[in-house]
Amino acid sequence: MKTLFRKIPILLILPLLAFGTAHKFYLSVTNIEYSKKDNALQITTRLFIDDMDRLLLERYGIHAKLGTSEESAVVQEYLETYLREKFSVAVNGNETPFVFLAEQYENDVMVCYLEVNKVSLEEVETIAVRNAVLTDLFEEQQNVVHFKIAGTKKSFVLMKENNKGMLNL
Repeated sequence: MKTLFRKIPILLILPLLAFGTAHKFYLSVTNIEYSKKDNALQITTRLFIDDMDRLLLERYGIHAKLGTSEESAVVQEYLETYLREKFSVAVNGNETPFVFLAEQYENDVMVCYLEVNKVSLEEVETIAVRNAVLTDLFEEQQNVVHFKIAGTKKSFVLMKENNKGMLNL
C-alpha cells in the first residue's frame, strides 16, 4: 500500500511532463480597415517578437533585442525595409505604397502600424494584399489577414505557397 502511494504522484506528474514542451507555432495577424475620416487604409500587423528578432539576426546580422531597453537603433529602418519586400497592398490592381508609422510591443508581440493614404472608397473595386512576412524563415508560417471595409468582412490565411488574398467591393 505504501508503494502505491509513492507511485501515485509519479503517475499524476508523468502525463504533465509528456505535454510540457511548448508547441511552437508561426503566426501573424493583420487587420486592414478603411478610415473615412483619413481616406486611408489603416493596417496593423501583429508578429511574435522572438520570430522577428531571429529574422533580423539571420537576414541582416542585427542583434535587435526587440522590446528591450537595449533595442538596436536601426531596428525601424530594417523592419520597414523587410516589410516593404514581403508585404504589399494593391487597390484596383495597382500596387499602392504604404507609410510605416510605428511599431510597439505588447507582451511577446510586436505591433506594426501601416497606412495607405489617399484611398477614395467610392472608386475602389478591389483591394489585394500580398503577405509573405516570415515565410522565408519559417516553412509553417501562417499570415492571417482580416479585411473590414465598408461593411464587408473577409479573412484569409496566407502561407508561403499562397501569399495573396483579394477583397472585392
